[in-house]
Amino acid sequence: MGFGAAIASCFRNYANFRDRAPRSEFWFFRLFLLLVFAGFFLVIGAIGAANERPHDPNPVAMGLSFALIIFWLAIFIPDLAVTVRRLHDVNRSGWWYLLAIVPFGSFMLLFWSCMKGTQGENDYGPDPFGSSAHVFD
Repeated sequence: MGFGAAIASCFRNYANFRDRAPRSEFWFFRLFLLLVFAGFFLVIGAIGAANERPHDPNPVAMGLSFALIIFWLAIFIPDLAVTVRRLHDVNRSGWWYLLAIVPFGSFMLLFWSCMKGTQGENDYGPDPFGSSAHVFD
């Protein structure tokens, strides 16, 4: 699954918490989020650095900050859904996502996110790629 297909799949499965997500879908969506957030922060930081009066709020930077909050709210559910589907791909319940609130629990989630998905069908559905082999699935 390529970059564009992964992002389209995440938004198409906006609130799908049932199926499985391959590594490529999960990590390309993470890359997309990283690029968007980095872009927002770079532009907001550049506007703030160029502000002649640092103590006065810049309306453009405030508008972009508001847009960033709206974007985060819009992608919260798809991000949660793709993470749960990624856990399903390694045959784990989506409830394991709650490890993120436990100290160092995120390391276990990172480990599972990097693991290859279960070959064939598992408790959460069929293999997203079928029986064909992929290098980065």
